[in-house]
Amino acid sequence: MAYLNFSEAAAGSPAGDAAEPRRTTGFSALEWSVIMLAERDKLSSLRAPGALSVAMGAVFGGRSHNPRLADPQLEALRRMAVISWHYGYVVPGDAVKAFLDAGFTQEQYELLVDSIGVRRRAVTERRFRRGLAAKLARAA
Repeated sequence: MAYLNFSEAAAGSPAGDAAEPRRTTGFSALEWSVIMLAERDKLSSLRAPGALSVAMGAVFGGRSHNPRLADPQLEALRRMAVISWHYGYVVPGDAVKAFLDAGFTQEQYELLVDSIGVRRRAVTERRFRRGLAAKLARAA
């Protein structure tokens, strides 16, 4: 009877050393949650705190919330999502370049801004309908 140790065979195989294939479209569930959570982030979350802010925090012991993510790829996604939530399709070219340099594709960028655009339109329409309903109720 022959015995084959699969753990040793897999350790030396080229498949074990291969990098994860790059996605061409879509986002994982974690990435979608980063995109949705970025809706509440302010544009100031994209900047590093200034010297005065750091000094005031040291003097008064203020602990500010740091929305930055530890994973560089997820942070690049969060930054692009924050910009897209605030500006829609008007995204600076250097921000798009940083997003693509982080390992995302052009198709993922388009999916990101399109899905945020759809959500922004839905929120705007809902607000409009509420305002219109309130005006009609007051007029009646």
